[in-house]
Amino acid sequence: MAAAPVLVARRLRKAYGDLTAVAGIDLTVAEGETYGLLGPNGAGKTTTISMLCGVLEPDGGEVTVAGRAITATDPGARAAIGYVPQEIALYPDLSARENLQFFGKLQGLRGARLDDRVSAVLATVGLADRADDRIEGYSGGMQRRANIAVGLLHEPRLLVLDEPTAGVDPQSRNAILDAVDALGREGLAVLYTTHYMEEAERLCDRVGIIDTGVLVAEGTRRELLDQLGTADRVRVEGTGPLDRLAAACRALDGVAEAAVTDGAVDLTVSGGRRLIAVLVDAAERVGVAVTGVEVVEPDLEAVFLHLTGRALRDAS
Repeated sequence: MAAAPVLVARRLRKAYGDLTAVAGIDLTVAEGETYGLLGPNGAGKTTTISMLCGVLEPDGGEVTVAGRAITATDPGARAAIGYVPQEIALYPDLSARENLQFFGKLQGLRGARLDDRVSAVLATVGLADRADDRIEGYSGGMQRRANIAVGLLHEPRLLVLDEPTAGVDPQSRNAILDAVDALGREGLAVLYTTHYMEEAERLCDRVGIIDTGVLVAEGTRRELLDQLGTADRVRVEGTGPLDRLAAACRALDGVAEAAVTDGAVDLTVSGGRRLIAVLVDAAERVGVAVTGVEVVEPDLEAVFLHLTGRALRDAS
């Protein structure tokens, strides 16, 4: 039997004057599910999250969490949500424990219940041994883990994480990902935004791709990959006018998408190995010296490029 939905959003809309930021989005997140929301800057991701958390009133549509309507004018309805912003929202001159005790009291926790929850969330994020150290002495990754702990204090039904690993070291990133994975397995509904496609592949049960205010695709990893059919992803590395090479590649038969990312041209193509010689010839014509060609199996990055025409990290 399918898990019950914790978050349900229907026909969400938001406009700023003549600019439509979100154009009728529907999405659900179930108990124990981690849902990844991916999109380039300006796609409507932040506006969507703000409406889902009740920070911003939608122009149309509705949001319910744990069966209760979420609105910007009803703070009590947001009690089922734990929101963890990308920015560190902690007092640097206080310890992690002191920060958690302060925010726990704001959430209505007191006495032994507060102490128990502080100890529990510190253990969940792997900071129990540093609980009494000041936040200003923490690494960036440790501060992000403490940020997550605040969002977990009141035992929310839905945890919303906005870019929780941005700018952290690999060890801290793995600790955060392990914690999020464990929370999902324990039954928490998680809405997760990230610029790192490998995180979405590792964590998310389903992924929604948002572009120009529209949810252009949604599904499991397998369902999204099926949209590419037999397409391959080819990466051409080289020096020279890569923009000209990308434009030349788009004109070739069998090339669906081509974009410049991280000093290379990433392409979505049919029959990747068959096209290698053609791509090298195109590079020579536009003055690009090819230093490497790689054909890789389709992944979520290829799906994102195919649907938006941009690579996720460059678009973010």
